[in-house]
Amino acid sequence: MAVNSSTKIENSTQKGGIFKFFKDIKAEVKRITWPSNKETKKAFIAVAVVTIVYTIMVGGFDYIFQNLFEVILKLK
Repeated sequence: MAVNSSTKIENSTQKGGIFKFFKDIKAEVKRITWPSNKETKKAFIAVAVVTIVYTIMVGGFDYIFQNLFEVILKLK
């Protein structure tokens, strides 16, 4: 039964060809609900804030661990 279904898929892709593929893509793109400018700005600000906080946090941990390892290695 799996062989029959795969044969049908191959036949349907060969019938439409590349032009049908791009027509289908164009139809799908038209169905997309794009966010408004306000929503895009809010999402951008949220991503920027999280990125800045993450960068500061990782930098802080890096500084702490660097100094901690320097202290530990000097004791030996």
